[in-house]
Amino acid sequence: MAEAKKDSYISRKDYLEQLISYKDEQLIKVITGMRRSGKSTLLFDIYADWLADNGVTEEQIIKVDLESMESEPLYNPESLYKYITDKLIKNKPNYVFIDEVQNCKDFQKVADSLYLKKGVDVYITGSNAHMFSGELATLLSGRYVTVEILPLSFKEYLETAKDENASPEKKYRDYVRFGSLPKVAGYNGNMKKINAYLDGIYNTIFKKDIIDRNKITNVPLFEDVMKFVMSNIGSHISPKSIADYLTSNRKTVYSQTVDDFLKYLTDSYMIYKAVRFDIKGKELLKSLAKYYVTDLGIRNYLLGYRDTDTGHILENVIYLELLRKGYKVFVGKVANTEVDFVAVKQDETVYIQVAESVKEKAVLERELAPLKAIRDFNPRLLVTMDYDLNGSYDGIKHVNALDFLTE
Repeated sequence: MAEAKKDSYISRKDYLEQLISYKDEQLIKVITGMRRSGKSTLLFDIYADWLADNGVTEEQIIKVDLESMESEPLYNPESLYKYITDKLIKNKPNYVFIDEVQNCKDFQKVADSLYLKKGVDVYITGSNAHMFSGELATLLSGRYVTVEILPLSFKEYLETAKDENASPEKKYRDYVRFGSLPKVAGYNGNMKKINAYLDGIYNTIFKKDIIDRNKITNVPLFEDVMKFVMSNIGSHISPKSIADYLTSNRKTVYSQTVDDFLKYLTDSYMIYKAVRFDIKGKELLKSLAKYYVTDLGIRNYLLGYRDTDTGHILENVIYLELLRKGYKVFVGKVANTEVDFVAVKQDETVYIQVAESVKEKAVLERELAPLKAIRDFNPRLLVTMDYDLNGSYDGIKHVNALDFLTE
């Protein structure tokens, strides 16, 4: 592969390693995530280049982009299947990439049929979680594995930073202001280009993936719910609390409608939901939850950039980073207090409290209290933007947020 081509995209090393680990396994590789978060680049460029560097010829890689107008005839499952099978090379491994597969009706039957063919390694991408539930989950049960893509981590974002003299704190401020979509990172703070790009992405997700797909008729009401959630990242909310708020502002809405809207937003990967977990009782709680946005740039585009709420923004960033590291993340309840995150991965559990700064004694004591109330022996972290604090407090480790994001 030409070095110039390698330099044209961010490496996405962690995701690439996941795909490599599943190579040639008899599993359909399902790559999901919000639009423009990097799924296509990961598959069509980064992974394809890795395959080429490791002896796979161009003819062995069959790429289908169902986002392009040229591919509209392939929206028919029989046509898509024939197009791909006609290109298969006998007696050699074949790697089939199908981008935005949900544009093909009954795509799951195509994926299953290809899966059953010997020597065919199938990779599909999609931008809506709902498409991978229901019939797909039933038909392909045990036959697929999901790789969920998020926009750039802060560490990946630093790869794009052109101002080498800028401090890590300055780069972090740009990261949370402009957002972490790969294309935006390359605009180097050009607000005109960034806003135009975010406008296009938002309208695509908003109209195509949510409004049209779910046949929403009251679009202004849906926008109100979406903006409420984005304004209240890291706060306890429920469908009822949102409905009550909107009704108090003379916009009558039922909590079931709000619940549906929230599901549409999570299905499109615009937001993530963190449910509560009772640490002592070891059970999930149904009441209240917290929501976090996938891209802070889209949030700022919709709400207007506000140099406030920096604590909840940091919490949002840490939440997404935990997801990238492979954790399932919950909001922890311990007695009458709350731990920001209970991060679980296999048999590992970590408790994490996030605060912008704990230099004031009262704030430090308030943030440490929930962690001190936990009686098991799992690691406990206090993550802040502070540098000049003690390394630990009664076994609770203090970690600088930027170190946490780049380690």
